[in-house]
Amino acid sequence: MVVSRRQAIREGWLHRVAVTVCRDERGRILVHRRSERLSRFPRLYEVVVGGAVDAGESYEQAAARELAEELGIRVLPRLLFTFLNRSGLSPHWLGVHEAVVPDAVAADPDEVAWHGWLTEPELRSALLEWPFTPDSRETFSRYLAFRTAQP
Repeated sequence: MVVSRRQAIREGWLHRVAVTVCRDERGRILVHRRSERLSRFPRLYEVVVGGAVDAGESYEQAAARELAEELGIRVLPRLLFTFLNRSGLSPHWLGVHEAVVPDAVAADPDEVAWHGWLTEPELRSALLEWPFTPDSRETFSRYLAFRTAQP
């Protein structure tokens, strides 16, 4: 049975979400503030770009689609890991990707109210001070642990 993300959240059903940590050539991380028009977590900051994985779609395909929709960029992000995320509105499988993207992005104003590039130390400070989505905090923590564990 195929259901919408909205229905999966409402019913508390597991669903899949693909997100990407976007870095520029200098290693800075893209951070953005969600549009006030969005139904989930309006005006909160995010460390990742992403959304629901459609039926029959891979995590990588969904991540690439979301990057094109939200930032106007066409890259193939690399899947790093998946985990069962219980933060946020309902439990979901989260596929975490990484991609090097251009400094200049064409963010969709219906999705993104503001965006900027932060170094890892700047982002760690921002996570303590700015209102971030629950997914961002959990995902970035696991992302850093994953990167540290890599040889």
